[in-house]
Amino acid sequence: MSGEILFLAHRLPFPPDRGDRIRSCNVLKALAKIASVHVGCFVDSEEDRAHTAELAKVASSWCVVKRAKPLALAGLESLVRREPVSLSAFRSDDLSRWVEQLLASGKIAAVYVFSGQMGQFVPASWQGRLVIDLVDVDSAKFEAYAEEAGLPHRLIHAREGRLLAQGETSLAARADHTLLVSDDEANLLRSRAGDTGHIMAMGNGIDAEFFDPAGAEPAPEMGGEGPHFLFTGQMDYPPNVAAVERMAQRIMPEVRKALPQAQFHIAGRAPARQVEQLEGVNGTHVWGAVPDMRKWLAGADVVVAPLTIARGIQNKVLEAMAMARPVVASPEAATGIAARSDQEFAIAESDAAFIARLIELSQDKATAAAMGQAARAFVVEQQGWEAMLSDLPELLGLSGKKREHRDAA
Repeated sequence: MSGEILFLAHRLPFPPDRGDRIRSCNVLKALAKIASVHVGCFVDSEEDRAHTAELAKVASSWCVVKRAKPLALAGLESLVRREPVSLSAFRSDDLSRWVEQLLASGKIAAVYVFSGQMGQFVPASWQGRLVIDLVDVDSAKFEAYAEEAGLPHRLIHAREGRLLAQGETSLAARADHTLLVSDDEANLLRSRAGDTGHIMAMGNGIDAEFFDPAGAEPAPEMGGEGPHFLFTGQMDYPPNVAAVERMAQRIMPEVRKALPQAQFHIAGRAPARQVEQLEGVNGTHVWGAVPDMRKWLAGADVVVAPLTIARGIQNKVLEAMAMARPVVASPEAATGIAARSDQEFAIAESDAAFIARLIELSQDKATAAAMGQAARAFVVEQQGWEAMLSDLPELLGLSGKKREHRDAA
């Protein structure tokens, strides 16, 4: 082995415009500073594939596969194989062959698996270092879906959660280190899998230089009297859909009794039909994908995160805090962020608490500004990516290696 790294991810890490890509992109860049990296990953569309060229800046080689298997076919395969649908959906003979050939070359000393779906590409015969970054305990998310869904979806989600839990335990048993995005997620996996695989937390960071309020003008589209509340995220993701429905339908009507001009803005790519239907409801505006989220954050009086199902650390909350915005978040959305409630952000445990905090922060500009400044100070001091990823060389067994940044393949 020559001490190189194989990085496997369920989605191309570029562009870093959503939570999983932000983490995978920063991990990949950190790995490239340690040793030569080879990347195997999927794209969901030809639009995503256009960003493959970004790999030339960090990777020695790569295999990018279009994920085109219909969900119905993945479901049938999962029944035959008795495995999770999300595993069948990411099966690829092309990627399997590429990985097999690369490992046979003797170049690879360590494999970094980003997301549990990608563990299937590491053969049982692999004897080198193996790091599994599950990010979240996905099985728990599907268990939560099952609790809220009616038949037949309750049974489908319950099956997925059960089989994913088995897979997570199996991966942890294989790995030298299993990483989760927060202590809460790591403890949850330990409670299910034991402490096998050296389960530990490796938190998400934030680029505080990029998310700097000094360099962003408010989005003009958010003009008007306000106050202006903002939710950001991938808007076809069910927990985000549920969160904005909660905000628009249950929280905003009560807020607007005290603040009749209050506006709620939803900014994020691929809004689901349920999200699009919120346009105009109780001061709600659905903008879809926006070119620069910093402008929307700069224009927000308060950023909201009323999620009821959330796994790991919410990048949307960290980005808003870095932009010195006051944030009102549910306990679920605040998980894994070691900030103090009522100082660096506000935690609201119910609809009534959300309503009260939004009215208070809208009317008390001094308190809102102080919370925003404290939030940015917290992020700058404690949430940088370099600090979060500093243990990677040791985890990969490559702590003696140091590599200059790669500019081209």
